[in-house]
Amino acid sequence: MATSAVDKIHTLDKNGQELTKVGFQRFGFDSEVPLDILRSLYLRAHYVVTSKAGEVVDEQKEDHARFTQGSSELYQSKSIFHADTQSISYTTLSRFPPVKLLPSDKRKRILVTGGAGFVGSHLVDRLMLLGHDVTVLDNFFTGAKTTVSHWVGHPNFELVRHDVVEPFMIECDQIYHLACPASPPHYQYNAVKTVKTSFMGTLNMLGLAKRVKARFLISSTSEVYGDPEVHPQNEDYWGHVNPIGPRACYDEGKRVAETLTYGFQRQDAVDVRVARIFNTFGPRMNPYDGRVVSNFIIQALRGEDMTVYGDGKQTRSFQYIHDLVDGLIALMNSDETRPVNIGNGDEFTIGEFAELVREIVEKVQEEDGCKLPKRVQIVYKPIPMDDPQKRRPDTARAKASLGWQPRWTVRMGLEEMVRYYKAKMVEGSL
Repeated sequence: MATSAVDKIHTLDKNGQELTKVGFQRFGFDSEVPLDILRSLYLRAHYVVTSKAGEVVDEQKEDHARFTQGSSELYQSKSIFHADTQSISYTTLSRFPPVKLLPSDKRKRILVTGGAGFVGSHLVDRLMLLGHDVTVLDNFFTGAKTTVSHWVGHPNFELVRHDVVEPFMIECDQIYHLACPASPPHYQYNAVKTVKTSFMGTLNMLGLAKRVKARFLISSTSEVYGDPEVHPQNEDYWGHVNPIGPRACYDEGKRVAETLTYGFQRQDAVDVRVARIFNTFGPRMNPYDGRVVSNFIIQALRGEDMTVYGDGKQTRSFQYIHDLVDGLIALMNSDETRPVNIGNGDEFTIGEFAELVREIVEKVQEEDGCKLPKRVQIVYKPIPMDDPQKRRPDTARAKASLGWQPRWTVRMGLEEMVRYYKAKMVEGSL
């Protein structure tokens, strides 16, 4: 099937309106970018696949084209994968996507720690397209250069391999401090280092913000609420956390990072923002990081049984990555200094969510003519220790202070993510 024959998918928001751009114009900061251009940065062919006979086979382009049709041909890599020798010929010959040309008084110097990670890379894409100068700091423990490699060489972009537990000096106007492993297998791999990253990394970045008078935003987490005894959780709830359990290195690490942040605000008048991020999913999630969304999608695409831990009655709420980036940018540029929950109030039991993922994977496979012969089954295994039973944000503060609320439906986000992973499998990088 030729790419031109692929039907483009139209994305509808929660109100049934078509989404053609993301972002907003608020607080004197314009963060609007066309959705097609943004998608071209992650739903794109990373190289041309060749067959053994040398004939170009471009199946992955068809998968990407359903979302990015006609919008990204000029900005694609010209690298070539040789299937017969399992080798790839890289090239630097690719054109950068168009970025806004901002006057110097509007262009900000922005530091993003953990900018090569899942959330960080999407934030970097948005800030770059908006025309700002962006420096990414990452030690690549869970991040990857490939998530931001399409910006390497751009005059507005700099990538630095650095661990935030060591001090770092730079001139900047805003600091988005995202650096910290966020999935249980990663943050439990070296629990002491996780606590050290949360404490020392935050201390170093707050010290930098103090010195250069930059505005500082820390990505905190819904894990500060632990296994909550109130539902939904608002920002005034102090939490119910096991301080010595297997998840404590992350939970308590983020809690002490918030303590540090407000200590610098009170003591040194640092301009701070605290975002408590709830479950987020989207393209570029590490498929093997143990998080429920990526686990379910990869298992279903491969025809493996989908693993639900516990009885499947524990609940989670899931927000799509573009809603989170909207919320982070809104918070950074607002005057709200209290903690703010950023998440989606649509709540699913894990069992219901597994069935939804299975349904969407089957829909995509049927549309693409590659339906599996046998239906994937959902299997249940013992629940891990300290796994929260309920998790849903009260986002009234974000709505009132930032004018922010989620626009993406979970179903639409899941379909985009399924197609992303499916294309990555065709590409051979999964």
